[in-house]
Amino acid sequence: MDTKRATELKLIANRVRKGAVTAVYSAASGHPGGSLSIADILTVLYFEEMNIDPKNPKNPDRDRFVLSKGHCAPALYATLAERGFFPVEDLPSFRKIGSYLQGHPDMKGVPGVDMSTGSLGQGICAANGMALAAKIDHKDYRVYTVLGDGELEEGQVWEAAMYAAHYKLDNLVAIVDFNGLQIDGDIAEVLSPLPIDKKFEAFGWHVIPVDAHDIIALSNALKTARTIKGKPTLLLMHSTKGKGVSFMENNAAWHGSAPNEEQYNQAVAELDAQIKELEVELDG
Repeated sequence: MDTKRATELKLIANRVRKGAVTAVYSAASGHPGGSLSIADILTVLYFEEMNIDPKNPKNPDRDRFVLSKGHCAPALYATLAERGFFPVEDLPSFRKIGSYLQGHPDMKGVPGVDMSTGSLGQGICAANGMALAAKIDHKDYRVYTVLGDGELEEGQVWEAAMYAAHYKLDNLVAIVDFNGLQIDGDIAEVLSPLPIDKKFEAFGWHVIPVDAHDIIALSNALKTARTIKGKPTLLLMHSTKGKGVSFMENNAAWHGSAPNEEQYNQAVAELDAQIKELEVELDG
């Protein structure tokens, strides 16, 4: 990937962040912190890596994505909207009565959502099933799933880790959003899942550490994952919770809190400034 393409993707990622913040503000409810920290990886997946078609979202040969940390639906919805699965103008209807954009991903109501999620620990299990189905059916599609680091406290995650390695699901990439914070604070203090890399390696996974906000590094990590045979791959993304909005960054209070009008205006102003800077860089 060249630097121009990386800048284009950074621009899209910041639009995703703006869409996610707008959705949460409009609903006066939701989870902005983790949504902002995964905007870059979702952008790389949906705009660079995955074989998908917004005009044919149920194509049986498409790559699959499962948002195991389903509470970060604002980021997924904003990404799908930017990619053309549904209008960006629908994002402010998030969590509203009658809206198809529920608080957690709904595969029956939202174009582009491959699995309904919300109960932590279950998304990676569904991703395992999809990856195994591809093997059984001799299909080439790949499966990607994003988990929170706090989600690793769920025992079901480790059952899934054992399962994926046992069945040699090398078409599966699990991505851990390692921002170090969950709703109750520091993950190391709540119920430490550390060391994450060594544990997945012990379960038989290939682990790739990566900067969650380096577009080129993310793209290269996903390309490397395609070369790994006989075992699943884990991308351990070192990220910043609330990335892109100064007062949300590294602040666990923004795990599940909506901004008020003043905070929303500040967040949008900061993101708009970053978007403008990237647009100028591309025009130059």
